[in-house]
Amino acid sequence: MRTPRFIALACTAAVAASLTACSGATQPQQGVSGGADFKVSPTSPAAKGPLDSFTWSLYAEPYTLDYALAYDYPPNTVLANVCEQLLRVTPDLKIEPGLAVKWKRPDARTLVYTLRPDVRFHDGTVMTADDVVASLKRQMDPATGSPWGSAFKAVDTIEKTGPLEVTIRLGKADALFHEMLAASPGTVVSAASLKEEGEDYGTPKGKLNCTGPYSLERWAQGDSITLKKNPDYWDAKLAPKSGSVKFTFVEDASARANAFLSGTADGGYMVPSSSFAQLRGSGKGSLLFGPNTAAADLAVTNFKGTLGDLRVRRALSMALDRKNIVKAAAGGVGVPAKAPAARGAWSLVPEKTAALYDTLPEPAYDVASAKKLIEEAGATGKKVVVATSSMAPEISVVANAVQAAGRQIGLEVELKPVSPDAYSNIFVDPAARDGLDLIITNGYDNTPDPLEFYQYLRTGDFGNYGNWSEPEYDLAFDRANTEYDPAKRTELTAELQKIALRELPVIPVYEAPYSVFLGKRITGAPTGIAQLYYPWAATIGAAQS
Repeated sequence: MRTPRFIALACTAAVAASLTACSGATQPQQGVSGGADFKVSPTSPAAKGPLDSFTWSLYAEPYTLDYALAYDYPPNTVLANVCEQLLRVTPDLKIEPGLAVKWKRPDARTLVYTLRPDVRFHDGTVMTADDVVASLKRQMDPATGSPWGSAFKAVDTIEKTGPLEVTIRLGKADALFHEMLAASPGTVVSAASLKEEGEDYGTPKGKLNCTGPYSLERWAQGDSITLKKNPDYWDAKLAPKSGSVKFTFVEDASARANAFLSGTADGGYMVPSSSFAQLRGSGKGSLLFGPNTAAADLAVTNFKGTLGDLRVRRALSMALDRKNIVKAAAGGVGVPAKAPAARGAWSLVPEKTAALYDTLPEPAYDVASAKKLIEEAGATGKKVVVATSSMAPEISVVANAVQAAGRQIGLEVELKPVSPDAYSNIFVDPAARDGLDLIITNGYDNTPDPLEFYQYLRTGDFGNYGNWSEPEYDLAFDRANTEYDPAKRTELTAELQKIALRELPVIPVYEAPYSVFLGKRITGAPTGIAQLYYPWAATIGAAQS
């Protein structure tokens, strides 16, 4: 899903040449020329003992803890430890059974899930098929307003067909639907709690009743969220090593780095790249990099304005100095992006990645040719409005680079400052995009299938922020999404990549690995983007026995 990472599953182009490398890369890697060496591994060293508690830094306070509305890193980072899905994405980017112990596909339009027995919610009640049906149907209800509703576009019915069996029937074949049940669309919560909490569900006033290794103890709005260990968690291999987890919210990048250095925060994901060098040399902990599926992109939000002309979009792409953007925005840890979906999103069939992604040309950097395109389009002096925000330094870096590139080729690029809260709202409220031509996104896949990213460019999709529409693209997507063979589907997805690069509804900028900082007293955390749906806090414990 494309959501705002800047506060937007496999390795990035900078860090691996295969899925094997992604799962345990140990050799130093280098980003752009002059960038820092780094290595990627899906996990940090295993914990050596238990902890009473640890404190985790988020770059922003979650705007909700309602699984059906959680559409960004902060809420999903918390919920990953509290609520669970039918399937599970693991740190090494595989999909395995979760609350569904097995499944079958009797025909192209039917899925039958057998639920894990004796799984209990945090209040001690047993999970049943009724809870699964209620949880999934709620995301389909327009009254819920779930941004994940489009994942259910092909679903006709969701029915209980046994005490521990749920059958889902589709109106047409949909290869992505099953995979998406490893992400938010597959979340299962207590049906009784949904009724009991009503409008308070997912708010600081409400409660959560799920099945994860931690339960919600307290949400002190504006201050912190505290989770406590679930002693009756069903998965023995993920029994929590820490008694509690306290989440704090620090929006300012410098203040967040200081929290890591001072020990007021034991760790945190999505470390500000501006603090990489400081944290690495501090001796206060470890800065680690993990598998990522994200690419920083420029999403066009207004095709009726200056960027409605393809020549202008191509010119702006050609004028971007991506290597310097990587140095400034990612601390040199990354590479220019070759396509809207990152190399890391191509892990479904890793043996195809070399042919389908690696052979793409490097993005062109040619200011003179770009300026000529602007002149041919009659766009010299025309305005492009780009959203910028103090949410994270990366946003400002990319926005300023776009402004500089525009000026070089004759465009008037206006930067429109947006508060952190309002910036997140851009991705869920179409009205918040009024007056904007470009927004900076971090496009990522929730699953290891590259088709997932490209679905968001279909006509009318929730994630199609500019309402771009191309019939050829829609037909190509339908062909890919009705193909259940992963290798064949990946080949068909390459056609979507080709059209997206030709038409540029989204302009690729750069890719970087996922990041996490672990203070000296803790270890055991998964390092990659799988943490959004994997109960990552359960594996964190003491660094010393």
